[in-house]
Amino acid sequence: MNILEKIALHKRQEVQVLKDQASWRVLERTPGFKRPTHSLKSELTSSKTGIITEFKRRSPSRPDINVKAQIEKIVPAYDAGGASGISILTDQHFFGGSNADLQKGRDLTDLPLLRKDFILDEFQILETKAIGADVLLLIAAILNPKEIRTFTRIAKDLGLEVLLEVHTMEELHENLHPEIDLVGVNNRNLKTFEVDLENSLRISEEIPEEFPKIAESGLQEVAVVHRLRQQGFDGFLMGENFMKTKDPGAAAADFIQHLSQ
Repeated sequence: MNILEKIALHKRQEVQVLKDQASWRVLERTPGFKRPTHSLKSELTSSKTGIITEFKRRSPSRPDINVKAQIEKIVPAYDAGGASGISILTDQHFFGGSNADLQKGRDLTDLPLLRKDFILDEFQILETKAIGADVLLLIAAILNPKEIRTFTRIAKDLGLEVLLEVHTMEELHENLHPEIDLVGVNNRNLKTFEVDLENSLRISEEIPEEFPKIAESGLQEVAVVHRLRQQGFDGFLMGENFMKTKDPGAAAADFIQHLSQ
């Protein structure tokens, strides 16, 4: 069993426990469920840099990125540093995140928030809306085309934007449809966690122009982001590069400043 299969198995068990403890009616009564959402698609369309910063404490490939990171310090700093949006990990078991992180982050910024998690059940979509996220991540590697269409329709009905994440040409061609808002190309193979920066360039040529493109994982250099932008990418999801530093907000601000020059 590879790491992605382990994550998916654990997540299904975790979601079942959550569903036994709360109902969709409870989620619908939360303040977050009623708030209007912010558009990441619009932010990226107007942004000169397109940097989507990320808050995460650890990952299966690196268990000690920034285990003591505090959302209260980092999200406002990301906002002030010029981020176009912020991704927040909510998976606890493998990434050290929580729904509370995103809920706190929602109170600290008006930037679009992407809930970074492994969505496998309709209940999680309602939960995503309830905790204050603006964008739902759907990972093609753990979902089938029917699930992606169904989940996308539910998300759109709730006012959420949908980011479809792919790693291969096959995943792109099988799952892309008009209701998708954004397409992310993950340079990290989620089954082996190996990174190939050329993956974004290979797949980008197959993504229709009407879908804003986001490059994900392994981005560390301004020159690489410039190269990807020249190839038509609008957004660049960067987490570990900033989170591994003592001051992620300052690191992001410095990167964005250099990117703008």
